Amino acid sequence: RAIEQDRLRSLILWGPPGSGKTTLAHVIRRRTEAHFEAMSAVLSGVKEVREVLRAAEERRRGLGRRTIVFIDEIHRFNKAQQDALLSHVESGDIVLIGATTENPSFEVNAALLSRSRVVVLKPLAEPELLQVLTQALGDAERGLGEWKAEVSAEALQFLARAADGDARTALNVLELAVTTTGPGDDGRRSIDLEAMRQAFARKALLYDRAGEE
Repeated sequence: RAIEQDRLRSLILWGPPGSGKTTLAHVIRRRTEAHFEAMSAVLSGVKEVREVLRAAEERRRGLGRRTIVFIDEIHRFNKAQQDALLSHVESGDIVLIGATTENPSFEVNAALLSRSRVVVLKPLAEPELLQVLTQALGDAERGLGEWKAEVSAEALQFLARAADGDARTALNVLELAVTTTGPGDDGRRSIDLEAMRQAFARKALLYDRAGEE
C-alpha cells in the first residue's frame, strides 16, 4: 500500500540472494513520482554519495520534489559513508532504501537503522519459483519466449526445488538449459530433467564464517 500510494519512508530490505530486493526497488522506481537514484555500495565512494545527496537537497528545496535513493549492498558502506546519509534522511532530503543480505543490526549504523523500517524478505517458495520460471518461458520481450522452449514439468519442479528460494539462480540455470539445447525438427527446444540437471550442475551453499549463514 505504501508503494501504491507513493508514501514510502526509509526502508532496509534484508533477505537472501535472489529474494527480490532489487526487483522491489525497481517496482518502486516505476510507481513513484519522486526522483529515483540507484547506487551500488560496492562501486560508489564517499564522493559519489555526497554528490547524490547534494543534488537531492537542492531538488527538495528548489523544486519541492523528494528523492528516493536505493543503495544495493548497503552493508558494504563504511561508517563515514553511512553517516553521510544520516543527516539527509533526518532532514527529509532523501528516502533511503537499502538492500542487504547481512543482518542490518550488525552492519548498519544504529542511528540510521532507527530511522528506517527493516523489511525481511524470505527465500521464494517452490510455487513462487515455478511462477517466475513459467513467466520467463512465455515472455518473448524480457524472457525466453522467442526460443520456443518446451520444458518438462519434472524439469521445472526439479529446478524450483534445487534453486533453494533463489530466483536469480533459477533464471540463470533456465536460460543456460534453454540456450544450450539444440532445436528439434520442428524448431522447438525440448528440455527434460536430465538436461536441466546438467545445466544446474551444482549450487554453492551460502557460507559466512563470521555471520549467520
